[in-house]
Amino acid sequence: MASGDPSFGRGAAGRQLHSAEAVDVASASNFRAFELLHLHLDLRAEFGPPGPGAGSRGLSGTAVLDLRCLEPEGAAELRLDSHPCLEVTAAALRRERPGSEELPAEPVSFYTRPFSHYGQALCVSFPQPCRAAERLQVLLTYRVGEGPGVCWLTPEQTTGKKKPFVYTQGQAVLNRAFFPCFDTPAVKYKYSALIEVPDGFTAVMSASTWEKRGPNKFFFQMCQPIPSYLIALAIGDLVSAEVGPRSRVWAEPCLIDAAKKEYDGVIEEFLATGEKLFGPYVWGRYDLLFMPPSFPFGGMENPCLTFVTPCLLAGDRSLADVIIHEISHSWFGNLVTNANWGEFWLNEGFTMYAQRRISTILFGVDPDDTYNETPYEKGFCFVSYLAHLVGDQDQFDNFLKAYVHEFKFQSILADDFLDFYLEYFPELKKKRVDTIPGFEFDRWLNTPGWPPYLPDLSPGDSLMKPAEELAQLWAAEGLDMKAIEAVAISPWKTYQLVYFLDKILQKSPLPPGNVKKLGETYPNISNARNAELRLRWGQIVLKNDHQEDFWKVKEFLQDQGKQKYTLPLYHAMMGGSEVAQTLAKETFASTASQLHSNVVNYVQQIVAPKSS
Repeated sequence: MASGDPSFGRGAAGRQLHSAEAVDVASASNFRAFELLHLHLDLRAEFGPPGPGAGSRGLSGTAVLDLRCLEPEGAAELRLDSHPCLEVTAAALRRERPGSEELPAEPVSFYTRPFSHYGQALCVSFPQPCRAAERLQVLLTYRVGEGPGVCWLTPEQTTGKKKPFVYTQGQAVLNRAFFPCFDTPAVKYKYSALIEVPDGFTAVMSASTWEKRGPNKFFFQMCQPIPSYLIALAIGDLVSAEVGPRSRVWAEPCLIDAAKKEYDGVIEEFLATGEKLFGPYVWGRYDLLFMPPSFPFGGMENPCLTFVTPCLLAGDRSLADVIIHEISHSWFGNLVTNANWGEFWLNEGFTMYAQRRISTILFGVDPDDTYNETPYEKGFCFVSYLAHLVGDQDQFDNFLKAYVHEFKFQSILADDFLDFYLEYFPELKKKRVDTIPGFEFDRWLNTPGWPPYLPDLSPGDSLMKPAEELAQLWAAEGLDMKAIEAVAISPWKTYQLVYFLDKILQKSPLPPGNVKKLGETYPNISNARNAELRLRWGQIVLKNDHQEDFWKVKEFLQDQGKQKYTLPLYHAMMGGSEVAQTLAKETFASTASQLHSNVVNYVQQIVAPKSS
């Protein structure tokens, strides 16, 4: 076996990557023809009414791309990813002239070309082809208003209800609707930005450093190379508070005290554990931005500034470990990145493994969570299988540290990772573990279906078995309250309570009266502020038509707009009694203005499908 030295291998500079030749069918750009050295955005934000026309809401300004030509024969055109919502009004070119002063930029022609439903190509023509290795600068003047990459919120969609809010969401291919770019994870580069905002607003970005320049301008720099999808901007009524030596929380003023209380000291503990396992944390700071309640996702791992749902403010730190997943992306996804979206499991499978390693060290157990998607869980199982082949947890932890060191700031394919794995463990390579019948690496990566190997989850049995047995007691016709009360659930962690409620839901509808008694017996569940518990209690209430608690379902849907919580409850209401269906329609009518436009469309299809 290898020594476990994190510096093992030839290093990123000396390794020929499979990803160097990989294509990205989701990009319309000619990203292999140029090296993108730096991007600078100079944008002004205006909050007005939606739609086209003067005074409407939008971001306007310039994008400046510093490039170096990689084509041996030179290149006559630059193709970037763009979107119909992004209107480019001018393009200019500044070329390198050795030994002379910097020349002014000259206007050049440009045109767009159709590509897909999620974007188009922006083609910038050069009057004379650029030479191989020549440096050049392309300046694009543009404006973006309504579109999929820039999300505008009305005051009603925020927590404070006083000021509008705007944020960008780049993953997977949406930042081409924010700025013209090589919108592929195969390309990494540094960026800077100068953002002008209206009076009383604050801008934040996924950047290493930021400073205020005058009353209305904010300057940002990202000192490490990142892919386009990780460039993120948010502008709103925002304040911050320190929660550790290298971490802050950002939120609307009405949430900042709760955010500080919930995460003070927590993030540093998670970061320190991650560093012990996977190597240095290179991003400088780790800030959390608590988004408005209409934010439809759980979190987005934008480096230096993770966007998260306010549902994580449970009031008792019971959901703080959810942040471990996003922190784990600091190494797996942000530092070492999938080269195209067909290799998404490299981001999420490793992150799930890293999340559970950190959780195991901090909490002494291996708590499962609610992810159940192929790149996450099948990827996790594959990484767990590779650890199983090694047979020693410490040696595999050392391998992960070496893997991060080897490929940091690069975008890779599965073949790059697997080549390195077999180099690091030559005894396994000699045994040809990649071709074990039924467990071939190729089968893992390219065959659909259930993973051929599942990690040992038996350590969790002692934690989950009591929850399953208690759920069985509550499903009985005659409740044995003596047996029920003998089970103390007060020490249970959130994931145990979630498992218990999932089992109750599976056994529902329960015999008449049982749900009412359940809620009375466990008010910490039926009156919880924890979003994971509120979701499941709402589902149980609806499945059992327990109408006296229907108001809790409505209140939860009024409090937040996260897609993961919102859609299941609407499905449950529309699949329930006539009263539940009426509740769905009334709640949607009163909350639609608070929801993200995508969530509105999804709920609309549930409540009033077109076929009806």
